[in-house]
Amino acid sequence: MIPVTTARGKRVALFGLGGSGLVTARALIAGGAELTCWDDNPESVDKAKAEGLPVGDLRGFDWGSAASLVLSPGVPLTHPKPHWSVDLAHAAGVEIIGDVELFCRERRILAPDSPFVAITGTNGKSTTTALIAHILRAATRDVQLGGNIGTPILALEPPASHRYHVVECSSYQIDLAPSLDPSIGVLLNLSPDHLDRHGTMEHYAAIKARLLQGADYAVCGIDDDYSRRIAIGLENDAARIETISVTGGGQGLDLSNAPSLRGDHNLQNALAAAAACRAFGLTQGEIAAGLDSFPGLAHRMQIVARRGRVAFVNDSKATNADAAEKSLSSFDAIHWIAGGLPKEGGIEALRPLFPRIAKAYLIGEAAPAFAATLGEAVAYEISGTLDKAVAHAAADAAASGAAEPVVLLAPAAASFDQFRNFEKRGEAFVNAVMALNGIEASTTGEPGSDA
Repeated sequence: MIPVTTARGKRVALFGLGGSGLVTARALIAGGAELTCWDDNPESVDKAKAEGLPVGDLRGFDWGSAASLVLSPGVPLTHPKPHWSVDLAHAAGVEIIGDVELFCRERRILAPDSPFVAITGTNGKSTTTALIAHILRAATRDVQLGGNIGTPILALEPPASHRYHVVECSSYQIDLAPSLDPSIGVLLNLSPDHLDRHGTMEHYAAIKARLLQGADYAVCGIDDDYSRRIAIGLENDAARIETISVTGGGQGLDLSNAPSLRGDHNLQNALAAAAACRAFGLTQGEIAAGLDSFPGLAHRMQIVARRGRVAFVNDSKATNADAAEKSLSSFDAIHWIAGGLPKEGGIEALRPLFPRIAKAYLIGEAAPAFAATLGEAVAYEISGTLDKAVAHAAADAAASGAAEPVVLLAPAAASFDQFRNFEKRGEAFVNAVMALNGIEASTTGEPGSDA
């Protein structure tokens, strides 16, 4: 844990008592803050109270004496309308910040020159964050991995001159971190997302840009218009920015020995990770070794096992057609397991990739609609359940004449009709694969400590 000493003796209100909120509350108390915390969910309040945290309805809080409102990132700051706690803080002229901002303030006191890389983007930020951490660890660096990727930032070990903090930042977290100042800031890409929380694409892009604007050194993708404009705005100081582009030929990066980094989207992730690690002083050999040994993230094009010629790939995170396109375009001779709770648009957008599919195995509520789209273009069966789909796909792949057939779970649909979330669906896929005879667990696809 990182005690928040910069709040010592100050009255602080905290709203949002989920996982990161509880960690932030503990860190504030450990640092000596006079804290009052609250949540709209009575169960969350009861949990905090049982833990001994100082809870109190912030509607009756003395905002005139408050130094800060610490807001959990999931709580609306501006859109669709500010949360009531935000309105109360604004009315009293109280700053509104989040846990990433508290980390930055502690870092400036403890070790202002400690290596700190912050990663953002609409797509790929979790993989890139995990990849940077993996390369650094493989090169024997002391690494702390957290932020939006899973471990709250204040649950990490404190900043120190030898310790690398590798932190994924969502737009919500950046919006609550006005003095975000990483050693290296990485922006991968921008496309419309979370506009219900940011109002317009322009506002969303402006928030993401702050991560680079406050960084000592910036790595920025330029394969979309919004990111390209942000990069152009920083290029008046060329010494502090490196641009990356997949369409520019991949800038000479060799991923032929990195099976967990297939596809153009992963090429962008790898380019960004390599640039960040070079800026930290790693050698090309250290970077290449880390890229080749990266295990990938669970449920994101995760090569979980092999059975003879057949590879089994878990891309349960592909919950819509756009996400499934990434994995379908990365393989050939695909025995595709798809379906679940259908989303608007279905799989029509994937039609150009149908020639890559040897056969589809359809599950869940989306099966009839997906079958109608596939029509006569792709052989398919309605398997119904995931375990049946795995068994049938494995048998068909083994019997095929393809040199490297793939059994791919890329559902292009939500999981909620049959599973609690995409993680549970991915775990069920892995379990079904491991139950097959002759399976060899992949050394490159198992979930690692970076996930």
